[in-house]
Amino acid sequence: MKAKKRIAAGIVLCIGMQLLSACEKKQPDAASKLHVGVTYYDKSDTFLNELILCFGEKLEEMDHKKIEVSMTVRDAAYSQRTQDDQVKELMDAGCNILCVNLVDRADPSEIIDLGRENHVPIIFFNREPVAEDMLQWDGLYYVGALSEQSGVLQGQLAADAIQKNSHIDRNQDGKIQYVVLEGEPGHQDTIIRTENAVNTLKSKGIELEKLTYGIANWNRAQAQNRMTQMIRQYQNKIELVLANNDDMALGAIDAYKKSNVTESALPVFLGVDGTDIGLKAVADGKMYATVYNDKEGQAAAMAKLAFALIMKKGMKEIEFKNEKYIYLPYEKVTADNVDEFLKAGIKLQ
Repeated sequence: MKAKKRIAAGIVLCIGMQLLSACEKKQPDAASKLHVGVTYYDKSDTFLNELILCFGEKLEEMDHKKIEVSMTVRDAAYSQRTQDDQVKELMDAGCNILCVNLVDRADPSEIIDLGRENHVPIIFFNREPVAEDMLQWDGLYYVGALSEQSGVLQGQLAADAIQKNSHIDRNQDGKIQYVVLEGEPGHQDTIIRTENAVNTLKSKGIELEKLTYGIANWNRAQAQNRMTQMIRQYQNKIELVLANNDDMALGAIDAYKKSNVTESALPVFLGVDGTDIGLKAVADGKMYATVYNDKEGQAAAMAKLAFALIMKKGMKEIEFKNEKYIYLPYEKVTADNVDEFLKAGIKLQ
């Protein structure tokens, strides 16, 4: 299983070298083949790489004795124009389902127009389009999770840590000095996760003092740079680091490691996503906790929806919100339960 995942991961990382051979062959009846085209905003995103890998595995697991399945993945490299061109390329090549992780969630119109004109359903994932855009055509769907819940759970985890460990308030001034590492500006998860994490902490009676924040665009290296600057400015005053995702939390940990800060002066680090490396950081005690973004559940929902759309059956068995949305819940991960999430194929109920 591990060898299979390593091979598949290598395929994902070599997206730029992939050919459209699976989609280029002349297609017979559309209902006899499922050719999935996937395009996502940037291949550096750890969570999305894991989600797409899982999606491919879920497609293989589906009962497709009567249908041939293939998947082609494209990296948009942070360019909406590139992604628009990729969607056209995939459709021209014969892909009959598109799964799109938007570069710019506020600019899906060209992609929607292409789907409607070519009668190719589109499953948006992870980056939720604006509600008005989802109403443009009945062939649009979204699979993801509710950003608000991730922020609330992260805030609850932080509050639990502070209430259980009085030493987190190192200067004993009765309030927690904190910083935030945020994803890209304008992204719904950036805004909503931050607001709800902070508001939840306050609702739990935690007095806070915000020192600063840094935009790190979900990226570990950028987060390390931002955190290094914060350490230079505030030294050992930082008691809590709230990161919008695991990669940025790990970048903050990297910064402290390179700054040779003593363990007693380390703040509490919290992330979101529950990536494999994020879970390991929790298990190793480097990160206090994370919030698990159910990639297995989302991948399974995407696969089931893709099959239902092509086979023209099974849609009634899918639980939608407002007929277009499928949301999977987040879960808290701490040292107490992280081993259960690390077990391959096992997820807490």
